[in-house]
Amino acid sequence: MHDRECAVVTGGNRGIGLETCRQLARRGLRVILTGRDLAQAQAVAARLGADGGRGAPAPVEARSLDVGDAASVAAFAARLEADGARIDVLVNNAGVSLHGFDADRVAATLNVNYVGAVRVTEALLPRIPRGGRVVMVSSGMGELSGFAPPLRARFLDPALDRPALDALVASFVDDVRRQQHERHGWPSSAYRVSKAALNAYVRLLAPSLAPRGILVNAVCPGWVRTDMGGGGAPRPVEEGAAGVVWAATLPPDGPTGGFFRDGRAISW
Repeated sequence: MHDRECAVVTGGNRGIGLETCRQLARRGLRVILTGRDLAQAQAVAARLGADGGRGAPAPVEARSLDVGDAASVAAFAARLEADGARIDVLVNNAGVSLHGFDADRVAATLNVNYVGAVRVTEALLPRIPRGGRVVMVSSGMGELSGFAPPLRARFLDPALDRPALDALVASFVDDVRRQQHERHGWPSSAYRVSKAALNAYVRLLAPSLAPRGILVNAVCPGWVRTDMGGGGAPRPVEEGAAGVVWAATLPPDGPTGGFFRDGRAISW
């Protein structure tokens, strides 16, 4: 149906996601830009289509997707299947950083930043061919140095599997609800825990997809000047997105199961 490689970027309507879409389109990929607000995503895609190809229109298409809503993810995946779409690159960029700290906000943050990325990945994996790339846009805030040693050991346990990881994440929500999270070594940040969980998912997923030649990596874009990062952040959005695009366009013999910033491995 399409000769170009195709990339899906979640949360592509602004910030790092938008710039990732722009850079991928300029590299000649067909880009499916997703966002919760379809009208906004369509307006952004139209601008990229006029700008992104450096003289030739870039193939950027907008579609509605709310990664925090299982029904929305299922509908998105079903439409891709109906279209016969092949997804060569999946960039899980959609994320939130909510103000305040209580069990409800923690659960909402995890539902988007961790569970949402898992939902999208597992729904689209049947459409990712051999040699595909999956990129999780993570954060240095999720580095395990900010966790108590016993928790750090649980996240890094070689025997960790998805049910155990999900249970570990659920225990954080429960500890916050009971106001016991600090006593159990958790940071008082849902965002930090969501990114640590996302990184752990990368470590679990990469070996299982290696036989299919699919590369899976987490990328920290650094502290970037976006709506989330704020105007005082030191990095321009182009620089932050470049590391994501690097992981999204790795050659077949590229790394997998790693955590990177600017194309260099960093500590979990």
